[in-house]
Amino acid sequence: MLALNIRAFAVVAVMVATVAEKSVMLSLERRNDQGMEVSQLRARDQHRHGRLLKEQINSSGIVDFPVKGTYNPFLVGLYYTRIQLGSPPREFYVQIDTGSDVLWVGCDPCFGCPLSTDLNFELELYSPSKSTTSSSISCSDSRCALGYASSDSTCSISNDCIYDFHYGDGSGTSGYYVSDSMNLDIILGNSKSTNSIADVAFGCSTLETGDLTSTDRAVNGIFGFGQASLSVISQLSSKGITPHAFSHCLNGGNSGGGILVLGQVVDPNMVYTPIVPSQPHYNVNLQSIYVDGKKLSIDPSVFATSEDGGTIVDSGTTLAYFPQEAYDTFVQAITQSVSQSVQPFTYKGNQCYITNSSISEIFPPVALNFGGAVTMKLTPINYLLQENSRRQSAEVWCIGIQPISGQGFTILGDIILQNKIVVYDLAAQRIGWMNSNCSLSVNVSTINGTYELINAGQTGNNSSAFHKLLPSASILSFIGHISLLHAGPSMTETHGGGRYFMTITDDYSRKVWTTFILRAKNEAYEKFKYWLQIVENKTEWRVKHLRTDNVLEYLYEKFNQLCRARDHKT
Repeated sequence: MLALNIRAFAVVAVMVATVAEKSVMLSLERRNDQGMEVSQLRARDQHRHGRLLKEQINSSGIVDFPVKGTYNPFLVGLYYTRIQLGSPPREFYVQIDTGSDVLWVGCDPCFGCPLSTDLNFELELYSPSKSTTSSSISCSDSRCALGYASSDSTCSISNDCIYDFHYGDGSGTSGYYVSDSMNLDIILGNSKSTNSIADVAFGCSTLETGDLTSTDRAVNGIFGFGQASLSVISQLSSKGITPHAFSHCLNGGNSGGGILVLGQVVDPNMVYTPIVPSQPHYNVNLQSIYVDGKKLSIDPSVFATSEDGGTIVDSGTTLAYFPQEAYDTFVQAITQSVSQSVQPFTYKGNQCYITNSSISEIFPPVALNFGGAVTMKLTPINYLLQENSRRQSAEVWCIGIQPISGQGFTILGDIILQNKIVVYDLAAQRIGWMNSNCSLSVNVSTINGTYELINAGQTGNNSSAFHKLLPSASILSFIGHISLLHAGPSMTETHGGGRYFMTITDDYSRKVWTTFILRAKNEAYEKFKYWLQIVENKTEWRVKHLRTDNVLEYLYEKFNQLCRARDHKT
């Protein structure tokens, strides 16, 4: 959703290829309560864990939604995004939930659905009768059958496709399935905005109970991002609208918020671990934990996936949780490492420390090692929480990883995932991550053509898999001729602060490779180098020709230096 009023542009020039997977980007919003203690955070997460249920677009681009709120574990909230459903489209705010499958919203009429919220928006019930494109789903509909295996749907005696979800915190919701339009405002590679519509099946809740009725964190519904066939990501990918992947980046800074991408954020520094198959959640194989470079003595079976155990990546959990055995060993190792520099003490059942120094200077680094020989590196801010209380001039920090007694689950929540891009590549059954400043825009391409280069380039080290996604050799003979279109500033910023665009175009076919949204003109050089690195590493071809009309407000001396160093023709 971006209003553009371009006042100036410069042309420079790219390579040859046709490209095309679709990417859809949603931004997350986060609400906040007043300061809460670890015990309250833990109680909130226990509610959240209950919600890990016990049991036609012709153009591609980016959908930009607003991000609000601040991220702070002691200002507890939930991540939510705004979607548009129906004809005419109406806006609904829904919680992002990787622990369930179904998108559902409160419907009119509804018993127990909250009608107000302390968040900064108005609640509205979805009304099928007010949408000209809404239709109910019967038991004979193939979409209803998709939910049988995952217990996401069942049949009523009147042959309606219905659902009845019960959560561990005592709350629940029930209703019936409908099909209606999901409206997406897409920014295309040519910097124009278009509206696209996709028909999706989602839940129409007529009953909400328990915590779902509370106005202090009320939203319109829940946006499930599980792997089951009825999830929106599965529906859209099965229709070829988006790749079978999504990504998020949760900002750990005071500005908060983040982004959610229906598609794959890519970067050369991304590492991946396999998703454990045949599980209802996003389970991964955590193998060991290191503190300050030393491996902890924890039996690997503690982290193994089973009916009552396993390691789950869950962006909806505020804290992180270890089985008791792993928790005790971890806390002991941290305390021993800093015992000479801080004053350890127990505060309301939590291991805490009084310190006069910066935690980054005295607390050790932590590494989580996963299957696939990949590591997630944690800094102290990823496992410590600062208490609101102070001891004179000193600060109080407590372990933000909590124990789960009597269960074998390890849950990697927001405190660990903050400031990381996390990619759920469902097609390849893997989860990837890399450190990132989540307050900045991510590299998401808008592609017009047949293949999407950037995503293809992240299929691994097997270059043959990549070359299958390239044009014929006759077209590749033109490689090295590139065009860059710079545009901006727009009169209105994107919600990520972007006001400029750099579009990389094939100078032969005039197809768009990708578009970068820039916060400032001086980002153009680094974005171009990033693109150049991926293209040349994967194709083994070399870009040799750049073309410019000498508008140097974007193309400053660094471009000239790069061309001279590479013996480019300009």
